Parts: sequence; structure tokens; C-alpha cells
Amino acid sequence: MKRNVKSLLLLFSMLVVLLPFATSASAEPLDEIRQLVHEYYVDDVPESVLSKGSIKEITKHLDPHSVYMSAKEYEGFINGIEQRIVGIGVVLEEDLKGIKIISVIPGGPAARAGMEAGDVITHVNGSSLVGKSIQVAISLISGKEKTAVTLTIERIGQKDSLTKKLIREEITLPNVESEMLGGNIAYIRLNSFATESSKEMNKAIQSLTEADGWIVDLRNNGGGYITAAQDIAGFFPTTVNAFQLREKNTKPMIYPSTVQPRKFTGTTHVLINEYSASASEMVSAAVKEQKAATLYGQTSYGKGTMQSMYGFDDGSVLKMTTARFYSPKGQAVDKVGVKPDIVTKIGTELEISHRDQLIAKVPGYKQLPGLVNVPVTKKFTVEMNTKMNWKHTDKKAIQLIQLGGKEIEAAVEVVNDNTISVVPKKQLSAGANYILVIHPLYKDAQNKLMKQGVYLEIAVN
Repeated sequence: MKRNVKSLLLLFSMLVVLLPFATSASAEPLDEIRQLVHEYYVDDVPESVLSKGSIKEITKHLDPHSVYMSAKEYEGFINGIEQRIVGIGVVLEEDLKGIKIISVIPGGPAARAGMEAGDVITHVNGSSLVGKSIQVAISLISGKEKTAVTLTIERIGQKDSLTKKLIREEITLPNVESEMLGGNIAYIRLNSFATESSKEMNKAIQSLTEADGWIVDLRNNGGGYITAAQDIAGFFPTTVNAFQLREKNTKPMIYPSTVQPRKFTGTTHVLINEYSASASEMVSAAVKEQKAATLYGQTSYGKGTMQSMYGFDDGSVLKMTTARFYSPKGQAVDKVGVKPDIVTKIGTELEISHRDQLIAKVPGYKQLPGLVNVPVTKKFTVEMNTKMNWKHTDKKAIQLIQLGGKEIEAAVEVVNDNTISVVPKKQLSAGANYILVIHPLYKDAQNKLMKQGVYLEIAVN
């Protein structure tokens, strides 16, 4: 019987039908894979590797992202990219000790069980994950809805392993999440570079057209399709090119961004961290190089390679590294990652980006000394150095905004001719940070407007 071998690029870009190979229906497509590795693997592979007696023996001498998958493993892999998951609600990456959790989906079984980003799953139902591919891990961890799975976990700072028994369930995770933050700053989170990512991104931008600035969150985004990377890059103004691709024995090729009907307008930030990988790094490198956005966070993962998928009639698939990608001008990504313009502490990326967006909106305002260890029931006193006409005030004169969150509604109480109190209408959040902005909209006793606005930062204990 002949097997039709198909190739689908991952980060994926196109479907390519190769010449068919003749194999036994029950045997591994070993000879075909030898030929594919010889012709298309990104680096030259010695004959001593190609002559190995099994596909597993060959692929273990390639890079960690090249792996042979069964039909079930491949289905789980694709479902992960498309956010179609029955499992425990985690995003995974290979690790020397097993499989590392790079993010936990809020509200899922893993989150409810107290699992955290950085945890390493070493065993699934007693089977070791050491040396196993992420595809194998997904096939073991996922399964039928309402069935149980037992995980053994190592956590940084804890000597003993943890054991978690979880019930699998269908995980619903939108690929694009969006909201308007306080101060009219739009926030869009992209969870995966999937088939419908550009369509969903376009809808999100359309719903937030009144925004004064944009924050695009690619933290913990492990990548996806190469065409989606081109599409997403097209939403950033001035990003003409998406990436440069270098395949084996070919000249470097520069791929353009997809022209989009809508683009981010105004100040735009992109958030990345050590778990932003692959297509996330493509977009980050492109917008940084072409000065279309400012990057906040930590240096990204450093997966600057592209995989192609070669499928066989029995449903099995060879995922193999066939190219390396670079920024459009040739800046390396593989093993070095993309360095942000503004380096932040882990977990503070959104707050700092939002803060900088808000301050950029009020040029010329005076920064007052910040407040720390503020109680959640704090009232804020504003005292002027002259008598004021508090009766005729603009409701927009004072804004209290949680960094990374919404504007907090507050009442203004007159204390005397010089002083008012700003009273939040709900309790502040413990551990959160805020910014209080007083715009120059108040008038003094002579009916003259304030000459200068002010702002101060607030840390709640």
C-alpha cells in the first residue's frame, strides 16, 4: 500500500503534498522518515543517525521539537493550538525533569488544585515523563471528560514531590480576550496563534476603537501557525515585514505581514515573558525592530525554529524542524530570545505598562510623592495652597485607577475651602497598586483654572 505523506508547516503555513512512498501497512514509515530527515531537517544529519533502527532512535538525535506522533498525540497537539482541550487546564513545555507548566488556565481543574506556573510534572499515573515529548505528555494528561488523572509534581522551593489527583473536564479558553482598562487603555490577550486568531483580533480592535492606547499580551503564549504570526503582525502600524526564514540549502526569505483592515492606533505596548515562544517571538521581534510597539517584560523563551508536519495515512505525523526564523533584518531568536525594551519583574508587566500608558497621557503633570502601605479603606486628602471654588467642578477632574485594572468610582467630599477628600466607593484591593490623577479642571476662588495637573502612585498593603 502507498502512503501519502503530507507536510504542514508549524508555526504552520501551507499544505505541501510530497511524492508518495511505498511501505507496509503495519510497519513504521521508517524509510520515508529517513528520507525526509535527510532532505528537509534544518541541519545536516550524519548517516550514523539516519541508519538507526527506529523512528524514535532517529528523532532523539534531532532537536527537542522534532518528534514522531501517533494519530492521538497529533490530535491532542492540534487541539492545544486551537484551544480545544479536554484535560486539566495547563499550558506545557519540555523540561529536563519532565514537563513544565508555563501557565495555568483560571478556573480549570489544575487551578482549583493549586498547581502553579513553574511546576514540573514528573509522572502521570505513575509513568515517568522524563525525556518524553510534550505531545506524549498531552496524550497522557488529557483524556475523556470526567475521568481521573494523577500527577506527580516537583515545585521550586519544596523538597518533597506533590501528588495531585484531578478530574479531566472540557476547558473553554477564548483565543483572544479583551477589555478596556482604566484611563481608556485597551487590553488584548492572545493565548495562541490559531486559525481564527486574526479574525478574533480584528473583532477585539473593532470593539475597542475608543482606546487612547493599547496593551497586547503575549505572555505564556507558546506559538502556533506561521500564517497567524504574519496576520497578527499586520495589526501593528509600520510592521511591513513579519520575519525572515532560513531553510536548509536555501537563501533567506523575508515574509511580509498580512495587510489588515484595522490597526492599533496610539501608543502600543506588547507584554512578553520567558514563556513567550515561537510565533510570539516572531511578532515581538518584528514590532520591536520596526518600532511599532514597546516591549515590556522579560526575555522570551528563545524558540527560533519552525517545524513542518509530515502526515501518513494511518494518522501518524512527523513534526520536524525545517527552518530557523529571525527578525526581518536578521536578528537571531533561537536560543537567545527577544529582549524587551522595558525589563520588568515577573508578574508586574501589565501594571507597569498600564502605568506608563496613563502617565504618557498627562504630559506636564507634576508627580507627587507616592503612598505606600495604604489600607484598603483609605480616603485620600487633597489640599490646595489657595482657596478653591469647589462648587463648580468637573466630575472628570479626579481619577483613581487600579494599575492593570479598572477605574475606581470615588466620591469627592469638601472639607474646607482648601481641602477635599477622595473617597473610593468600594474597598481597595489588598496588594494592588493605583494611580490618583487630579486634572487641572478645578477653579480657584477667583474662578481661574488650576495651572497644572498632578498625580501620585499608591501601593495598598
